[in-house]
Amino acid sequence: MEGTPGSLGTGASLSLRLGQAVFSTVSLLFMSIDVQFYSYTSFCFLVTIMGLMIPWSSTLALVDIYSIFTRCHLRQPGVMLIVVVGDWVLALLSLAAASASASVVAILASAGGSYCPPKFCGRYQLSTAMAFLSWFLTAASSLFNLWLVASF
Repeated sequence: MEGTPGSLGTGASLSLRLGQAVFSTVSLLFMSIDVQFYSYTSFCFLVTIMGLMIPWSSTLALVDIYSIFTRCHLRQPGVMLIVVVGDWVLALLSLAAASASASVVAILASAGGSYCPPKFCGRYQLSTAMAFLSWFLTAASSLFNLWLVASF
């Protein structure tokens, strides 16, 4: 299956990886710049997972760039299995972090302005939304690569 869209070494995979890296970076920046996120465990968890997602997605984006320019696909079963397992683990962790952060944001927003000033609540919400977008792209990428691994 050379033409599997979204699998490692294709242009679609490169766009998925760049999207993951961008959304993870934006989520991390919204959460950590001028905001006191360390008061809540779920926000610390989100920052940690987004911090793991950025190098993972960036490294695989570089692999995609290399594969596209050299037309040498790294579709060996062992390499693909590592990519699929890494994607699944990060997808599950990022979904958990985004969901936990969304629940804390909802609780803080319903508690009123004393716990969550509008400036902070807006940034928490944007960070959580970007984390969900990053999760969606990671889940899509892992499904495309799982499809390729199943075809070996």
